[in-house]
Amino acid sequence: MADPTPKGDTERVAKRIARAGICSRREAERLIADGRVRVDGVVIETPATLVGPDARILVDDRLVPRPSAAALWRYHKPTGEIVTRNDPRGRRTIFASLPDTLGYVVTVGRLDLNSEGLLLLTNDGELARKLELPATGWTRRYRVRVNGRPDERALKALEDGVTIDGQRYGAIKVAIDSQKGANAWLTVSLREGKNREIRKVLEHLDLRVNRLIRIAYGPFQLGTLKRGDVAKVPDKVLEDQMGSTFDIGSKGGDSGKTDKPRKVLRANSRR
Repeated sequence: MADPTPKGDTERVAKRIARAGICSRREAERLIADGRVRVDGVVIETPATLVGPDARILVDDRLVPRPSAAALWRYHKPTGEIVTRNDPRGRRTIFASLPDTLGYVVTVGRLDLNSEGLLLLTNDGELARKLELPATGWTRRYRVRVNGRPDERALKALEDGVTIDGQRYGAIKVAIDSQKGANAWLTVSLREGKNREIRKVLEHLDLRVNRLIRIAYGPFQLGTLKRGDVAKVPDKVLEDQMGSTFDIGSKGGDSGKTDKPRKVLRANSRR
């Protein structure tokens, strides 16, 4: 069956689904390939299908909302929360802690169960993808407590990258902040952030991580945001960082000029 191709102001349907915050563009393409997306009642066959602003798009028979202007939030993730929408093991997810008023958001990257600190959230899947790309070149900074005595020369060598069990890790910059007894505090900076990268690399140097806090993701800082709180990045700040690539700016009169944290709802908290 031929795919519908509206005229006028159009965009690819996979991009529209991602901009609506449903999933990434790549995930949208998989949904389309599986026959799970309808446009104006027609099951579409290609992610290149063009849709107009008034197209009715269904994913698994659920209506895809019109994309809102792109927005970004900072969330101070505590330990004990997993960054996934549903966990088969029943562990608490970050989405159980976020306020309902936030709407549908996706995360920019991840933090593992035992890591804490800055996690970025957005209502725009394409923005999330852009922020995650190594090509964006933004540095992620962490405060890391390790058990052991760091060797400055070994840490300095990490700036040239390291291969562990066949996995290549890019340049990592590590500064020793303090040593108190058996533990040391480090500041770790990197640009990629593969799965459990910091823990694996430091364990390779006989340093066991017992606390890991992300304090910055590019220009966005954890700052004084309290554990479990969420705060909107001002639209002007986001626009300055992303330029005119995205339609940035809240609707409904929220100019985004303030960055006042909103307390996370914890009505069902198990903590």
